[in-house]
Amino acid sequence: MFQLGKTIVSEDIIEKEFVCNLASCKGACCIEGEAGAPLNEEEVIILKNIYPKVKPYLRPEGIKAIENQGTHVITALSELETPLVNGKECAYVTFSDNGTASCGIEDAFNEGQIDFKKPISCHLYPVRVQEYSEFSAVNYHKWPICDAACSLGNTLKVPVYKFTKEALIRKFGLNWFLQLEKLVSEL
Repeated sequence: MFQLGKTIVSEDIIEKEFVCNLASCKGACCIEGEAGAPLNEEEVIILKNIYPKVKPYLRPEGIKAIENQGTHVITALSELETPLVNGKECAYVTFSDNGTASCGIEDAFNEGQIDFKKPISCHLYPVRVQEYSEFSAVNYHKWPICDAACSLGNTLKVPVYKFTKEALIRKFGLNWFLQLEKLVSEL
């Protein structure tokens, strides 16, 4: 671990390699697991505001889940998350003809309908950020469904921090990312 500003960063984000391999996993991170995507309070407001523009991109099952549960849910631990369809996939997930999952929010963004790409927790993946009162912990999340992404990252020699560059800049700012790159070059 090392400190960078008000973050404590795991060396794994510079040592491990990762490139999403949708052809292999089919977007399993949007489907697997027992919870929706983590959200922050700002994103809750954004999702409420953009839902009418995102709705046309969603599946009927996702629309029903959102209309029954809301654009977000609050867990028993008071955490904010995206709702799930029947306790399974994220309500915002869409599927291509070959069964690959994608994000209806990101689809609306890519078509210029909204200016919000997707929840930062999704954009950062496989990086997970845990917020504490005095700092943020920045960690790499290893999940077996991403083994193909680890293999592809290894083949292409792309460290996690480079794969998640755009998201890390979105979360922490360009200056933070430049400091990270400087630190990596000094190692």
